[in-house]
Amino acid sequence: MIKELERSARMLVETRPTGANLRWAVERIMRKARAFDNVKDLKAFVLDEADKIRDEDIRSNVRIGKSGAALIEDGDTVLTHCNAGALATAGYGTALGVVRAAVEEGKKVKVVATETRPLLQGARLTAYELSSEHVPVTLITDSMVGYVFQHMIVNKVIVGADRVLRTGHVVNKIGTYTISSLAKGHGVPFYVAAPISTFDFTGSVESIVIEHRREEEVLYFGGKRIAPKGVGALNPAFDVTPPENVTAIITEEGVLPPPYEVTLGRLAESARS
Repeated sequence: MIKELERSARMLVETRPTGANLRWAVERIMRKARAFDNVKDLKAFVLDEADKIRDEDIRSNVRIGKSGAALIEDGDTVLTHCNAGALATAGYGTALGVVRAAVEEGKKVKVVATETRPLLQGARLTAYELSSEHVPVTLITDSMVGYVFQHMIVNKVIVGADRVLRTGHVVNKIGTYTISSLAKGHGVPFYVAAPISTFDFTGSVESIVIEHRREEEVLYFGGKRIAPKGVGALNPAFDVTPPENVTAIITEEGVLPPPYEVTLGRLAESARS
């Protein structure tokens, strides 16, 4: 019984090796699951604990949104990358939760969303969420990011994170590092919104495993091959943004500024106590 659950837990974690909060949630359940000696009680516990994690995640995201909304001014245009909204979380969102909270406060906010090749999470998910809530959103291709900075179309960046190290290094969807570098070069604040469950207080940059996905995701579009036969593709799904590119990290415990070795160090100590 437990061995089968452990096998399923490993499979689930392996689907997202960069995802710190997925591993955190699975390990939280597994630590307590070993105390059960019958299937009925174990099943009831797993479902109940999963519901608790979901509810806690929504509450955390709402608090992240309220913390981050203080950084958004009326009339801002925010650039975001990939999807860090209700569809990617339990219901409210991290990066989009900040936008959502600012709008709920009555601020007029516009969003520029990258399409996020090759799987188009920005086009399919982020643009859908925002337009459904009547938040003005403009979709751009990933290669247009430099243009929108150069022409001062956006004045803030907010992204989510798969993992945040104690050093302030941020693992997120491929292209995040590029955006952070352009934001820094153009003097645009670059914020990361993430729950504490996403923080990896013991890992190092060297320990990060970047998932490489199928070449076909890059070589095909809409079911049709867009590159000549015989051409290969590189398809890393994530990249690492260095702390010097990050203006601040927005959490449910407030906005954490650099130096991250200090502010995240205090957070790590608080989490252990």
